[in-house]
Amino acid sequence: MAEPSTKKQKTSGSSLEQLKASGTVVVADTGDFESIAKFQPQDSTTNPSLILAAAKQPAYAKLIDVAVEYGKQNGKTKDEKVELAVDRLLVEFGKEILKIVPGRVSTEVDARLSFDKEATIAKAIEIIELYKAQGISKERILIKIASTWEGIQAARELEAKHGIHCNLTLLFSFGQAVACAEANVTLISPFVGRIMDWYKAKSGETYTGETDPGVKSVRRIYNYYKKHGYNTIVMGASFRNVDEIKALAGVDYLTISPNLLEELLNSNDAVPKVLNPAQAKKDGDAKISFINDESKFRFDLNEDAMATEKLAEGIRKFSADIVTLIDMIEKKVTA
Repeated sequence: MAEPSTKKQKTSGSSLEQLKASGTVVVADTGDFESIAKFQPQDSTTNPSLILAAAKQPAYAKLIDVAVEYGKQNGKTKDEKVELAVDRLLVEFGKEILKIVPGRVSTEVDARLSFDKEATIAKAIEIIELYKAQGISKERILIKIASTWEGIQAARELEAKHGIHCNLTLLFSFGQAVACAEANVTLISPFVGRIMDWYKAKSGETYTGETDPGVKSVRRIYNYYKKHGYNTIVMGASFRNVDEIKALAGVDYLTISPNLLEELLNSNDAVPKVLNPAQAKKDGDAKISFINDESKFRFDLNEDAMATEKLAEGIRKFSADIVTLIDMIEKKVTA
């Protein structure tokens, strides 16, 4: 039997092209929209940390100026002016990103609202209205919400009553994924790299793409969704290396930072398709449910030490970064 030809693998396009050919939709994970056009992603995701990092770059000063002026013109109190300016800044970044990507952009609700269902709903609607005022349809926006019980219930209502599509982020446990699917959210973002970080810190082990606990988590969720016919999109996120990405080839979506997109673009290593719906239907777990059962959800999450710790840590980090962004804008509003 002839050995597989390495040459054929290397002429099948870049690793990035092969990943796209596997059926995975590639999404850019950045607020630095000037860096993403060459990768030709379908969508783009942002979060407070990414927006804060981008906002510190001189190239984006004009976006801050627009946002600050909007806050000054439309707010009554100082706090209102600052809040409006920050929301407008998030939308300004989203608007510019949508000039580059043909699909959707994810814009995150203030992480400090992660345990307040009604405030999350109100803020999501405000963000969508700001986009609408810029001539951007809600169909091109995903509202990012932390995968707390309150966040998932807010997303359920936003999807069903307002037709606002949601991206449930900071997702670390299988139970969170099940609850999101039952809420009929558009998309979830399980955090591969942060899961691996936790296990690596506890065990001291070094993982391959195949043994990576974050990769295993996404595969399990993908298999479950396909087996039980859920339409919620699985979008792996938070990658530490390209091996994690390759090990998920074929999953619905992957959101990838520019440095790893660059690595994939400059590589011709083979990226065979790993996941597919037919096999998933065989491998998926038996059905479970958290519908209208908050206590069961909370206990299940509490039993998963990794998910409990990483969810709390993620909310704290995003909250701290939005506060830093607010402080930066406040200085400009009051100048």
